[in-house]
Amino acid sequence: MIPSAILESALYVTDLHAAEAFYRDIIGLEALGKVEGRHVFFRCGNGVLLLFNAEATRIPPAPDARLKVPPHGTAGEGHLCFAASADEIAAWRKHLTARSIAIESDFEWPQGGHSIYIRDPSGNSIEFAEPRIWGF
Repeated sequence: MIPSAILESALYVTDLHAAEAFYRDIIGLEALGKVEGRHVFFRCGNGVLLLFNAEATRIPPAPDARLKVPPHGTAGEGHLCFAASADEIAAWRKHLTARSIAIESDFEWPQGGHSIYIRDPSGNSIEFAEPRIWGF
């Protein structure tokens, strides 16, 4: 068996309200669900971006919980990469700069393809890259 795709990706944030505003207002994602103080979920293409308050997700579910999601979480800065064409990366660069979001890195990969990197309000490394950096 081989998985066909990644359905969801998670980032752990230190300020859920700031993260929600960033991914909604700056990145433009549509919210799918929210539990105050615990998580906000966003649709991204055919996948889902999960933003969690890591402290809240480390608490095991109650024995009678309807959804028995095991505890999880991490500390430190994570990474997520959004797929973007060369033209889209140029548009993202303008969009982010106009909103005073610093471009941390901007370069061509040796094997071909371009990436730009920014930081979200929790310090996670967010990349926009051409899929060809992975041969797609």
